[in-house]
Amino acid sequence: MYILAPSLLAADFTILGEQIREIQKAGVNYLHIDVMDGMFVPSISFGMPLIASIRSATTQFFDVHLMITDPIRYIKDFAECGADGITFHLEAADHVDEVIDRIHSLGLKAGLSIKPSTPLEEVYPYLPKLDTVLIMSVEPGFGGQAFMDEAYGRIAELRKYINSHCLPVKIEVDGGIGKKNVREVLRAGADICVAGSAVFKKRSISENIAHFMEAFHECEEEAGKPVTE
Repeated sequence: MYILAPSLLAADFTILGEQIREIQKAGVNYLHIDVMDGMFVPSISFGMPLIASIRSATTQFFDVHLMITDPIRYIKDFAECGADGITFHLEAADHVDEVIDRIHSLGLKAGLSIKPSTPLEEVYPYLPKLDTVLIMSVEPGFGGQAFMDEAYGRIAELRKYINSHCLPVKIEVDGGIGKKNVREVLRAGADICVAGSAVFKKRSISENIAHFMEAFHECEEEAGKPVTE
């Protein structure tokens, strides 16, 4: 089942509630929420107050992506403000197992993300404990970047490893995904596509989402997958 996770980083915050409602009305059940601390990545985005403020406005799955140093410090806070799943960076945590266990202890889905330069093999020891692996297809920290073509091979390699070990881990891909390349991303092995500018910019949000849904259905038919979430 393919999942679209619109990234709030690209939203218009003057009408954020309206845009969230439009996304949900268009049939999207995920929201990707990038949290950046200005240390692990150069940019600063938003944190717990924003997540708490929109939690009551939607029933969508809050896919919180922590691009922060020493993420275990804030796992409980993000759980309490409304996260449904928390993904953190392997490069930002000294004790990865402890962070995964902390996330699961609070009843949330646990994801692990890696930068484009981090070898895939560094994720493999943690796969049995994970719900999701997020492959960055751009350098983390800034929206609107172009997709790095080398990510296709990384997605395919990770998909092959997961399938060969019969693991129920979803592959999420974040960065530079749009209607021109989404099919290739899915065919490489992705389950979840994060999209910011391609959802919130240019045409209406509903039209942009319709392009993704069309691609999802095409690839679902090719792969024999069930109905898109």
